[in-house]
Amino acid sequence: MAFKTDIEIAREAKKKPIMEIGAKLGIPSEHLLPYGHDKAKVSQEFIKSLAGRPDGKLVLVTAINPTPAGEGKTTTTVGLGDGLNRIGKKAVVCIREASLGPNFGMKGGAAGGGMAQVVPMEEMNLHFTGDFHAITSAHNLLSAMIDNHIYWGNELAIDERRIVWRRVMDMNDRALRDIVVNLGGVSNGFPRQTGFDITVASEVMAILCLSNDLEDLQKRLGDIVVAYTREKKPIYCRDIKADGAMTVLLKDAMQPNIVQTLENNPAFVHGGPFANIAHGCNSVIATKTALKLGEYVVTEAGFGADLGAEKFFDIKCRKAGLKPSAAVIVATVRAMKMNGGVAKADLGTENVEAVKKGCPNLGRHIGNVKSFGVPVVVAINHFFSDTDAEIAAVKAYVAEQGAEAILCKHWANGSAGIEDLAKKVVQMAESGAANFAPLYPDDMPLFQKLQTIAKRIYHADDVIADKSIRDQLKTWEAAGYGHLPICVAKTQYSFTTDPTVRGAPTGHTVPVREVRLSAGAGFVVAICGEIMTMPGLPKVPSAEVIRLNDQGNVEGLF
Repeated sequence: MAFKTDIEIAREAKKKPIMEIGAKLGIPSEHLLPYGHDKAKVSQEFIKSLAGRPDGKLVLVTAINPTPAGEGKTTTTVGLGDGLNRIGKKAVVCIREASLGPNFGMKGGAAGGGMAQVVPMEEMNLHFTGDFHAITSAHNLLSAMIDNHIYWGNELAIDERRIVWRRVMDMNDRALRDIVVNLGGVSNGFPRQTGFDITVASEVMAILCLSNDLEDLQKRLGDIVVAYTREKKPIYCRDIKADGAMTVLLKDAMQPNIVQTLENNPAFVHGGPFANIAHGCNSVIATKTALKLGEYVVTEAGFGADLGAEKFFDIKCRKAGLKPSAAVIVATVRAMKMNGGVAKADLGTENVEAVKKGCPNLGRHIGNVKSFGVPVVVAINHFFSDTDAEIAAVKAYVAEQGAEAILCKHWANGSAGIEDLAKKVVQMAESGAANFAPLYPDDMPLFQKLQTIAKRIYHADDVIADKSIRDQLKTWEAAGYGHLPICVAKTQYSFTTDPTVRGAPTGHTVPVREVRLSAGAGFVVAICGEIMTMPGLPKVPSAEVIRLNDQGNVEGLF
C-alpha cells in the first residue's frame, strides 16, 4: 500500500489566510504580525488585554518511553485538537518549534504526521519566524561580552577556569562539543577551554519558555549565573550588563506564533527547550494565551511521561500556576511489542504475548500521571499492522490499571478518527475529577526533591551522588536557591539511566554525575548518565536527502 509522505500531504493542504485563523479566536488583524500569509505572531498588547478572562481547560498529551517503533505524540496532540473542534469545542493546539539539528539528523520534524499535522510544514521545520536564531544570537552575545569583559581588564575578577556559560548553535555538530577559544596571540584574548551546545539546550531557551512577559524575561536573563570568581562568588548576566541587549534581540521571539492544522484549526507553535537538559514544553506565554482564547488547550511535553509529564507538572505548571484537567498517554501496539522483546524488523507479525509482556511500561506511566491528581486516558495510535487481538490485549491491560484505552485513527482519517478520544477527554475534563498537585513542595531540600522523583517516578531504590554534589546543592540552598524545582537530565528511553533497559524496572539506582544551576530559568539540573547537550549527526543524516525539486519545492523533510 503506497502512502503519501507527510510533506506531500502538507503541501496539498487547503490553508486559510492566517488572519482568518486568528479571527476564529477573536484576535483582531491589527494584533497579528504576519510572516507571509500562513503564519503570524500575536502582539504583546493583545495578550495583556486578555488578563481578566477565565481560563479554558488544559489537556496534556504525553507518552510511554520512546522506542524506535515511534509513538506519534505530536500527531496525537494535533489530532486531538482537531477532534475536539470536530465535536463542537473551541480548541487550540500548543506545541514546540522544531530544531534544525534533529531535522537534518535523524529525528525529523515536529509538526505531527499523516492527516494530523500543523502547517506550513516546511517553514515550521526550517527557519519558521526566526525565534531560534534570535535565541542563538542573544545567547552568543552574552558569550562574546564575557570574553570581552575579561579582555578589557576583567573588572569583575572572573576566574577564567570557572566560566560556565558556553556558546550555542542550532545544528548537530559534535566537533564543537569541546573547543579552545581565544587562540592567536594577545590581541585575541586569553586562551581557555569551552564548547558549544545545541540552541534548544540553552538556558535562554528555557527562560523564554517560562517567562510571562518582556519584563519577566529581562529579569530572568539578568539572573543567569555565567561565571565565578576565584572566591567562588557568582557573576550574573546583569553584572556583564548584557540583559538589556539580549531582551532587545528576543523582543519578537517572545511573541507566540500562530499557524493552523490541516483542518484549519488554530495552533500555537512557540519555543522548544530540550526535554533532557530543560523542561521540554512549549512556552508559558503561548499556553496561557491559548487558555484565554479557547475552551480547550491541547499541549504536549517532551519524550515519555517520566521526563516530559513530570517536568510539565513539577516545573511548568508549578511556576506558571497552571492546573491541567486531563492527561492523554500515547502508546502503540508496536511499542508494546518492542518493550516485550520483539525486534524492530519483526513488528509486523502478530505477537499478543509480546504485547502483554510490554504493557507494564505503559502501566507505570498511567500510575505516575495519576499520582499528580490528573485523570488519565490512553490513546492507542493505530498502525495498519495492528491486529484486533493485539489491540484488545492493550485495552484489557489498561482496564486493569483503572483507565480506558481508546483506538485512534487520526493519522489516516484526521479528526474523524479520534472523535472517541475527544469525547472521553471532554468527559474527564468536565467531571471535575482533576485535583492537580506537584510531586513535592517548594521548601523540600534539593537532594530530597531529587530522591522523590527517582523513587516515585522512576521507581528507583535511591540516588547515588558524591559528597561534592550534595555539598553543591547545600551551597545553593544557602544562597537562596533551595526553593527551585529539580530538572532531571537522563535518557528518555528507560525509567533507568541505562537506555537499553526497557519495560518497568525496579531495584535500580540513579547515579548523578553533575548538577547545574539554571538560576534564570528557575530550576536545578541533575545530570544522570550520558546526556549530550550537543548531539552529533548519524552516519547517514537526513540532510543527505533533503533538496529542492524541479518545481522548487522542498523534498526529504519528514
